[in-house]
Amino acid sequence: MNAREKIATSAASADPDVGLRAVAALRTLAEELEALQVDRARRAGWSWQEIASRLGVSKQTVHRKHGRRPRGPR
Repeated sequence: MNAREKIATSAASADPDVGLRAVAALRTLAEELEALQVDRARRAGWSWQEIASRLGVSKQTVHRKHGRRPRGPR
């Protein structure tokens, strides 16, 4: 079982300590994946509006969160 599978399994644990730690790890992973995909979309020429609609947030929200952050490696 890889680390991501372990986190997903742990999130369903009956032990709240294990479950909550896993939820926190999943939140971190989701943030990292979002940043990666936003960078890819911007490099592909997507507008902030296109990205925002896919994420289900406003253009202002996605731009505020990712607009000033340096883009990741190409």
